[in-house]
Amino acid sequence: MNKHNEVAIHGETSFLNKYQDYLGEFVYGAIDGSITTFAVVAGATGANMDTSVVIILGFANLIADGFSMSVGNFLSNKAEIDNYQKHMETEIWEVENIPEKERDEIREIYEAKGFQGELLDQVVDQICSNKKVWVDTMMTEELNMIKTDKSPLSMAVMTFISFFIVGFIPILAYVLVYFGIEINHLFTVSSILTLIAFVLIGLLKSKVTETTTIKSISETVALGVIAAFLAYIAGNLLEKIF
Repeated sequence: MNKHNEVAIHGETSFLNKYQDYLGEFVYGAIDGSITTFAVVAGATGANMDTSVVIILGFANLIADGFSMSVGNFLSNKAEIDNYQKHMETEIWEVENIPEKERDEIREIYEAKGFQGELLDQVVDQICSNKKVWVDTMMTEELNMIKTDKSPLSMAVMTFISFFIVGFIPILAYVLVYFGIEINHLFTVSSILTLIAFVLIGLLKSKVTETTTIKSISETVALGVIAAFLAYIAGNLLEKIF
């Protein structure tokens, strides 16, 4: 393999790995966006609202709920990182100030894994010879905490983008009609487009959760259909009452 090909493959791998890191945020933002917006469309249709009202409600949902979800994602991930940092600082202090106690804990951890005798001594000596390795080992083995390199802001932005883009699909047909493009059976067209979106999201979801494609797609479609059905019934009943 020549150098050019090696560089190309390395660049492609790095891009895919970076994309994979944020695939989970994209999928869950897309699921929430498409389901909630389609529920809004279904509810508005059940209440016999005008196309303009459906568009207004749809965009209001995309902006307000999308922002709320992304902020929640940001705060949750930042809190997780802050919590990791706090515990890591504690472990660093303990390694520096009470090393014998921390060394005994390393020994107990690896003894429980089956290491014994001289081999156990070598493992403990090797780990404790490097403070960073020592602290990292305590974080993962004792506290079961793993550091994430993903930026909370980047994850929040990815969540909002996927929420907005995929969530826009259920109201796409209504927007096209508003701009003069003739479309018959608006809700049916919207339902078909949203169904396609659900299938694609379910396909991506199977990559994130490592479940079978059929199961993942079925779950996503079922959630969307149930949410839309409930919203349609609610809209229809409220329209009759009020």
